[in-house]
Amino acid sequence: MSAALIIGGGLLALPAILGAGLVLFTFCIRRRVEAAVPPLGRFVQVGETRLHIVEQGSGPTLVLVHGLGAQLRNFTYALVAQLAPNFRVICVDRPGCGYSTRPPHVPASLPGQADTIAKLIGTLGLQKPIIVGHSYGGAVALALALNHPAAVGGLALLAPLTHAQDAAPAAFRDLVIPSRGLRKLVAWTIAAPVSIAAGAKILDLVFRPDAVPADFATAAGGLLALRPGQFFAASSDLVGVNDDLPAMMQRYPSIRVPVGILFGRSDEILSHKEHGIAMQSKIDGLTVSVVDGGHMLPLTAPLQTARWIAEFAGRVAGATELGSSPG
Repeated sequence: MSAALIIGGGLLALPAILGAGLVLFTFCIRRRVEAAVPPLGRFVQVGETRLHIVEQGSGPTLVLVHGLGAQLRNFTYALVAQLAPNFRVICVDRPGCGYSTRPPHVPASLPGQADTIAKLIGTLGLQKPIIVGHSYGGAVALALALNHPAAVGGLALLAPLTHAQDAAPAAFRDLVIPSRGLRKLVAWTIAAPVSIAAGAKILDLVFRPDAVPADFATAAGGLLALRPGQFFAASSDLVGVNDDLPAMMQRYPSIRVPVGILFGRSDEILSHKEHGIAMQSKIDGLTVSVVDGGHMLPLTAPLQTARWIAEFAGRVAGATELGSSPG
């Protein structure tokens, strides 16, 4: 056999060798991440989906739903400790995120995720909890109010995604992978090394003008974004969101549960004007509060965020006794 054939065969094998190496690297990273950032709570089977939840406190019930590419540690980092003395707080990893599963045949849609949260509410026997949705979780909360109004008592939305966007925010553009097959390939090969290399820059985009907490990687679960399943879920969520939001936007005026929105004035991920103030003309009684800060208020301003949630919950309770919506 000639040297040229041997060399040529070796070159042809390089992509397979490189791919296998990347898969092995990703597998090792996943194991190390899960050892460093294990589950915090318990698991609840909801249909075919196994949801990871954390419960703390007692009192009126709040169900906390996190944003894109995130998980419930974004709330347990600091916000839950502020809420638990006065509320029963239930944090949930959305389907496919954190330690919750999403069966392969279940679509990554806002109504689908809302259906799962509604089933969780029923499984736990909750009576009209207030849904606290952050960012993408705000869109899930809105879908829940639209499709399961009897299941919720109100929506406390933190920097919520409420309208379809022409382009994804810069921090999330690498997640825009329309092909499911390519999404899976990227998740198991280059996603982890690229995320490790660009992680600091991406986090700065998400948090600024606020600082990224020094222990975000572990205490707030940031490392979990390096797992292939988390990348795949985040990409799937982002790619599908504009399939659902236009129709939801047309239905917003039908929402009858109380809705409040809290936004950071300097949010660079979602505009407080386009996703917050614009909602006032769409839902009767909706209130918008704008404070100093960026997109990650549950982590960067937990005390202020908790006070706002408590005030909103108080208005909801008062309005329920009077049989009206809070203004």
